[in-house]
Amino acid sequence: MRNGAAGLPIICMPGALGTAETDFGPQLRDLADELQVVSYDPRGYGQSRPPARDFPLDFYQRDAADAAALMAALGHERYGVMGWSDGAISAVMLAAEKSAHVERLVIFGGNAYLTAEDIEAFEDTRDVEASWSKRMKETHIPTYGDDLQRMWGSAVDAWAGIFKAQDGNLCMAEARAIACPTLVLHGAKDPICLGEHPRWFRENIPDSQLIVLPEGKHNLHLRYADEVNGLVRRFMRGERVGE
Repeated sequence: MRNGAAGLPIICMPGALGTAETDFGPQLRDLADELQVVSYDPRGYGQSRPPARDFPLDFYQRDAADAAALMAALGHERYGVMGWSDGAISAVMLAAEKSAHVERLVIFGGNAYLTAEDIEAFEDTRDVEASWSKRMKETHIPTYGDDLQRMWGSAVDAWAGIFKAQDGNLCMAEARAIACPTLVLHGAKDPICLGEHPRWFRENIPDSQLIVLPEGKHNLHLRYADEVNGLVRRFMRGERVGE
């Protein structure tokens, strides 16, 4: 999906199970006044099926490569990147790998590493029917139907596999290698991405700044779309907006 005819192109990278519309609808609609906003359904999600989604240990790297290939196919040589949740992890990898192309990076709801507590939290959500909120089920069941449980169980298995195989490391080296200015956003009430994760990004990405939304949760860019979009506009113009 694309919207906006002028300004810096920016690709919005969805989170786990996410699509362009479910994860970045307000950004696609409202940031197009200043930016060329691009988003997509990652491989195996939404309308990008087949193939069925799978989760090899390098699925974050694969998602980053797919996003870079999309921007190249659209003819965008220089662009910004915005990633949410799982998409934030792949966005970090994209910014590190394609430093000649990525001008600015915005991330929120993601983490550079997994802890044992993270794995326990994911495991607690494995049973979609028993543990997911009504809103989450209403968002994803219309898209995935009976395949939702299989997909989510595979994702939970993949995170546990990464924790075991890589000692929890997701993108620590890539984060430290990022050369572009980076804005880290965080919702203080996010029950999924705890405060240590945005602080780690702020302390380890060389040219980074952090803004915490006191009432924000994991979906801060949807719940507080006007505020987040305003910050993104200013940051993409080159202003410093955080600490």
